[in-house]
Amino acid sequence: MSAHPFSQVDVFASGPISGNPVAVVHAAQDVPDDRMASFARWTNLSETTFLLPPAHPEADYRLRIFTPGAEIPFAGHPTLGSAHAWLAAGGEPREPGRLRQECGLGLIDLRIGADATIAFAAPEFVRTGEPELIDLHGALAALGIGEERLFAANWIDNGPGWLGLHLDSAQTVLGLEPDFAALGDLKVGVLGAHPAGGPADVEVRAFCPAYGVPEDPVTGSLNAGFARWLIPAGDLPEDYTAAQGTALGRAGRVSVTSADGEIWVGGATASTITGTVEL
Repeated sequence: MSAHPFSQVDVFASGPISGNPVAVVHAAQDVPDDRMASFARWTNLSETTFLLPPAHPEADYRLRIFTPGAEIPFAGHPTLGSAHAWLAAGGEPREPGRLRQECGLGLIDLRIGADATIAFAAPEFVRTGEPELIDLHGALAALGIGEERLFAANWIDNGPGWLGLHLDSAQTVLGLEPDFAALGDLKVGVLGAHPAGGPADVEVRAFCPAYGVPEDPVTGSLNAGFARWLIPAGDLPEDYTAAQGTALGRAGRVSVTSADGEIWVGGATASTITGTVEL
C-alpha cells in the first residue's frame, strides 16, 4: 500500500455538486492494474482515473480510465476532471492554454479558456454508421419507445461504444424508463431538442449498465459523439448547450462549440474533495 494525492472533481456542473464527479488518483505509476480496477469498483462513480507520466513525447500526462465494470480507452467527463486535477496540483502545460492527454484512444487535445473552463476536441469515431436492425430494435424495445419517436440512429463510438439515438423531443428523452437488463451490452445515448426558451438547446441521457453504470449523470464522450454526427448532418447548430442529468436530479450543462476546425466539448470543473488515498 502506498499513499497517493487524490482529488474528486465535479464536472459539467451548473452549480455546487450538480454535475458528474470523477475520482482522480495522482502519481499512480506504481498502482497495479488489479488495484486500479478494485478502487474504481469501490468508488462506485461513473469513472475513476489514474494520472501517470506520459509515454508519448508530445503529451503532458497519461490517463487511465476505469468504470466500475471495465477499463475504457476514452471518456469525456474524466478527461476534463483529470485535466482540472492535474493543473490544480501544479501541472505545467507544455503549451500555454493547451493540454495534450495521452490515453487508450491516443492523444486528446484540450484547451483552457480565459475563465479557466476546459474543453476537449471531440475525437474521431472508431465506429460509425447505421446500426443493424437487431441492435436498433433491441435498443428501442429496452427504452420502451416505437420507431415513430426516432429521427435517426447511428453508431457514434469514440471509445466507450455508444449507439446514438436522435429522438423527437426532450420530453420524450426525459420520459424514458429503460429496462436496463434488456439493454444487455448495448451502450445507448439519446438526444432530443428542447423548445425555444427551454433550459438548454437539447436534453441528453446515457445508459450503460454493462459498465456498472445504469445511467451516467453527464457524459462528455456521448455529447462529443452526438456533436460529430449531428452538426455535419445539419441537425444541430455549430454551437449549442446540452442539459444532462435532469432525470437523476443533477443539473449538468455541456457546452459544444466549433472553432479552429474542431468541435470542442467543455464545461465547468470544480474540486470538491482533495487529500490522499492508500492504494
